[in-house]
This record gives sequence, structure tokens and C-alpha cells, in this order.
Amino acid sequence: MFVQDRNEARDYFFKVWEKQKSNLPLEPIEAIISDVIHAHPEYHHYLDEKDISYNNDFGPEQNQTNPFLHMGMHIALKEQVGSDRPTGVNAIFNRILNRSISIHDAEHKMMECLGTSLWQAQRSNTFPDENSYLDCLKRID
Repeated sequence: MFVQDRNEARDYFFKVWEKQKSNLPLEPIEAIISDVIHAHPEYHHYLDEKDISYNNDFGPEQNQTNPFLHMGMHIALKEQVGSDRPTGVNAIFNRILNRSISIHDAEHKMMECLGTSLWQAQRSNTFPDENSYLDCLKRID
């Protein structure tokens, strides 16, 4: 899912949610997003309340999890594993999956590494360090 900004990403989630509820056909990337949405019923009300959730920052000071960021990270992990980019992430995922109760659980275990990698890249205004990211994933039990 390639988007330019937060609003574009959120628009995509809302579009897929509406298509999903209307039983309309989905493009391949939309099917992935739909699966992630389906796996997170605790976030469905945010998708139903677009006027409220669209501009919500879901800041940590509000003690809120950002549902769009959370679901977006699941999508990013699915795309990484599916394309094995960075190289080796697919094998690492399969190792983590073998020690997890589900694909969803394995992705949750990987999210901290992904979040840290993205945060460090944003902070230093660089691309994510793939080697550090892979090293972090390799340390997951």
C-alpha cells in the first residue's frame, strides 16, 4: 500500500471498509487491507465514525493506540514477507510464526522492530536501516 500521507492512507482504509461492508469486489491490495480490518474488530467503530476518527491524532498523551498506524503496520509486514524485502524477512517471519499461535500473533511480535526502525529513520531523516531491522527481528523468541 503506497500512499503519500496520513489522509491518503486513512481514505484508503475508509474506502476498503465501505467496499467490504457492501460486498463489492476488491483489488488484491484491498483484499489484504480488508483481511487486516477484519482481524481488528476493535477498530471497526473508528472506520464507521469517519468524521470523528479522520482527523484524530491518536496521540500517546491521550493513551490511545492509533488504529490506522497499527493496521498499516500489519499491511507493511504482509507486504515485506510476501516480497521478502528486505531479503531474509520471509525466513525470519516463518521462524517467528513457528513459535506463535497465529500469523496475527507473529506480526504483533515483529511490530516493535518495525516501529523502532521507522522511528529511527524518521528521527534521522534517512531510510530505515534494513540490517538493524533484520537483527532486531532475529532476536525475537
